[in-house]
Amino acid sequence: MSPKPKGFAKWIIVATVISATMLELIDTTIVNVALSQISGNLGATIEDASWVVTAYAIANVIVIPMTGFLASYFGRKNYYLASILIFTFSSYMCGNADGLWELVAWRFLQGVGGGALLSTSQAILFDTFEISERPIAAAIFGMGVIIGPTIGPTLGGMIVDNFHWSLIFDINVPVGIIAAFLVFNFIDKQPHEYNINRKAIKIDYIGIVLLVVWVGSLQYILEKGQSEDWFAAKHIIVLTIAAVVSFILFIWWELTTDSPAVNLQVLKNRTLAITTLLTFIMGMGMYCSMFVYPVWMQRVMGFTPTLTGESLFPGAIVAAIMMPIVGKQIQRGVPPKFLITFGFFSFAVFCFWMSTASAEAGVMFFFLPLLLRGFGAAMLSVPLTNQAVSGLTPMEMPQGIAINNMLRQLGGSFGIAFMNTYVARQYSVHRVQLLNYVTSDNPIAMERLNQTAGAVAAKGVNALDAHQVGLSLLDNVVTRQAYVLTYLDAFRIVGIFFILVLPVMLLVKKNNVSAAAMKEAAEHAH
Repeated sequence: MSPKPKGFAKWIIVATVISATMLELIDTTIVNVALSQISGNLGATIEDASWVVTAYAIANVIVIPMTGFLASYFGRKNYYLASILIFTFSSYMCGNADGLWELVAWRFLQGVGGGALLSTSQAILFDTFEISERPIAAAIFGMGVIIGPTIGPTLGGMIVDNFHWSLIFDINVPVGIIAAFLVFNFIDKQPHEYNINRKAIKIDYIGIVLLVVWVGSLQYILEKGQSEDWFAAKHIIVLTIAAVVSFILFIWWELTTDSPAVNLQVLKNRTLAITTLLTFIMGMGMYCSMFVYPVWMQRVMGFTPTLTGESLFPGAIVAAIMMPIVGKQIQRGVPPKFLITFGFFSFAVFCFWMSTASAEAGVMFFFLPLLLRGFGAAMLSVPLTNQAVSGLTPMEMPQGIAINNMLRQLGGSFGIAFMNTYVARQYSVHRVQLLNYVTSDNPIAMERLNQTAGAVAAKGVNALDAHQVGLSLLDNVVTRQAYVLTYLDAFRIVGIFFILVLPVMLLVKKNNVSAAAMKEAAEHAH
């Protein structure tokens, strides 16, 4: 077993892998706020420009479950370094793309490179710390997982408000170059990474193809379902059939072949199976809240993307402070299931708290619930990351880490798809309900209309035009109130969801991993 890095070298590795993790996760959300600028600059529709987001997400989720196999085949350091270089070069090409589909192609390749940065960063980070310090490693990794998606829209908003959208991608280049330099010089190869006999490694081509078809189809459906009106579109139906069939075949093939690309046998471990389910749920909750909150602040409160992102910083700071503390508590023997339960409960309280907001609520109303969200995120992320590898054999840990990360990303995709659909349909329901009150026989509505029209007419506008302006302003009031009611419902339903999943914690058992097993795991982690 190679010795653990100490002192400066150790913390250089920590900084490197966390930077790589945050780069990957920031890029999952940073582009969202720039789609209007991208579409306008490249002469495309918003619908077509959204492929910039979809292409990255599809490539990302396809690669994540294969990271264990790819690291074994190429060597972990080689694979990690190559992925950073691919991510960095693709970022440069994205920033210099002249057309939308050129940008989409490079964005897909960026997602291929970024897919390795989550699981491989986590494995390297775990391998850098002593066995007794694993919960601290989980806390440090969790900081990147929580902070990355949080600051993505903020950074994107600041760039869009003040610079050209291409800087969203160009900013990755110097960070990627520095990360590649540090990986090359400070991260050592494990003994088994030398003289890899690749001829003896059987490549599971069938499993890889089935994985690509399944995850690619599923991710497309989740990303595009609402805008394509779900099953009203024939290609969504075709892709749904393809996703279901390829998923069934993938599960069957990976469980029966001798050399699977994704070793699903690790899910026989009850703790990992339950943890991945909880990680999936956590991903849904985190991404749902990050979907609803920004649109509330911008559509209802009138905040800019920059101000919206800045309002999230206090919660992110709380999460960053709490994660090492939570890691220490696990290190001292506090059962992870208690922390996870408290984390889900905190998220539920956050959601119910947010569901009491009004359109007139000041920014300070959101300060405390967002702090609570950051607290809950720390209570969830660290124990789940640590719990995922408990009870696994050394050779199973890399695959367990990859599957756990994939489920978090898929959970986020499911959460956003559900919330996107729910908001669109619930808005229509509330708008129709409110319009039932805006009628000629409603004296309150007519009084509001006459007051508005009178105010406009007083400025010299003729009576007919003033009446039309009054109707338009009244419609704006209805629209805004419909969105208010919709987002309050959205927070409420997510809160109910978190409460309903709490009984799942009864299935989690505490697994104590022996020091010998963890030492061996450090040697074989990929």
